[in-house]
Amino acid sequence: MRLNELRDNPGALKTKKRVGRGIGSGKGKTAGRGHKGLKARSGASINGFEGGQMPLYRRLPKRGFSNHPFKKDLVEVNVGRIQQAVDAGKLDAKATVDAAALIAAGVIRRERDGISLLSNGELSAKLDLHVYRASKGAAEAVEKAGGSLKTDYVPKRKRERGGK
Repeated sequence: MRLNELRDNPGALKTKKRVGRGIGSGKGKTAGRGHKGLKARSGASINGFEGGQMPLYRRLPKRGFSNHPFKKDLVEVNVGRIQQAVDAGKLDAKATVDAAALIAAGVIRRERDGISLLSNGELSAKLDLHVYRASKGAAEAVEKAGGSLKTDYVPKRKRERGGK
């Protein structure tokens, strides 16, 4: 086989249909676009336009809301990942494990609005953790290993009653 003998598989390439190239081609004059109107023009068709009928996106009711301006952008960290860092000697098990310690250990890149501790993986080291929020499973894993957990998050129910 030589380079000049290379070919595509039969049917792999489809020739482009040349429109607007004379009446004999069958796609001459209007080039398959019909006569006049919006769709005969270049850059045609309005997305979602239903010919004057009330469009679907306006017929359906609005639902939900976006809490975007107040949404917390949390970094999710699994307890298994923290255990890996302790085993590798990157995290000191005796010191408080907070955002600064996790960044220094290379577990996370940046703190953002806080750290959310999740329960995926096993935790055997006795750690003193300080995070923004922790799942129930993660809190149980830390307590089971004999460590302590401090969170900054106050659930909404407690906030409304004055923090009791």
